[in-house]
Amino acid sequence: MPDDSIARQVRAYLDTHPVLADAIRLRIANYSAVARRASEELGIRSTDAVLAACRRYSRGTESFRESGIRRVLRRSRIETRTKVAAITVVQGVDVLQRLGDVVEELLDENSLCRLIQVSGGTVIIVDEDSIARVTHALRERQLVSVRKNLIEVAVTSPESIEETPGLLRHLAGVLSAQGINIVEALSCYTDTIFLLDNSDLSSATSVLSNTVR
Repeated sequence: MPDDSIARQVRAYLDTHPVLADAIRLRIANYSAVARRASEELGIRSTDAVLAACRRYSRGTESFRESGIRRVLRRSRIETRTKVAAITVVQGVDVLQRLGDVVEELLDENSLCRLIQVSGGTVIIVDEDSIARVTHALRERQLVSVRKNLIEVAVTSPESIEETPGLLRHLAGVLSAQGINIVEALSCYTDTIFLLDNSDLSSATSVLSNTVR
């Protein structure tokens, strides 16, 4: 197999294995170990060619990206909210119509209310005290699930976040490295929002606080 073909495969492999890619970019990777793993998973016999491709893996663009992420994070702040719930409902215009008045009331009261449309329905994020108001507006068959005992951790950044690729991935990776499960994630405008289990409050705020310094 030509070396350029191997290089393309290795690059694609590393692009989809961010832990390995980050270790290479930071120059802390055991290149031989990474090459053996990539060779095995890609079915390439020439480990030497894979090793050479790993060593050539581009750092220039990513170094620029990482410096951009660090600049944004230094100007970011963290906000947390406890006793949050995620209500999942089926898809449909009639469901949204039923929720209209409740959503308007919650927004007028400056209460938490986020609607996220997904392929199979809509996720509504509210304070636990608002669960009954939302569910009572729905028919039983329209309600998919209600998950309580969640926290919301929001990283609020300057507007330059919209031109800074990789921030969501970076923050999610920081949480994942601590074994923290992300229940929901949302990135809009200046806010990067994570819904986590209540038991992860302390560890999540600690690791994210260290990240934005």
